[in-house]
Amino acid sequence: MIARLCGFESRIVWDTTKPNGQPRRKLDTSRAKARFGFEAATPFRAGLQKTIHWYQDAR
Repeated sequence: MIARLCGFESRIVWDTTKPNGQPRRKLDTSRAKARFGFEAATPFRAGLQKTIHWYQDAR
């Protein structure tokens, strides 16, 4: 998703001799919602796009 949002058009080649890196994880925010009424207001893709733009503008 990051490659697509950044406009990366080349091919990604994984080095299979290296570990796969961080396993996929998903944050469970149910306790934050139950205790504080917190719910994320920004969808993941939109937040990622905003972060990418911020980073690109900061360079």
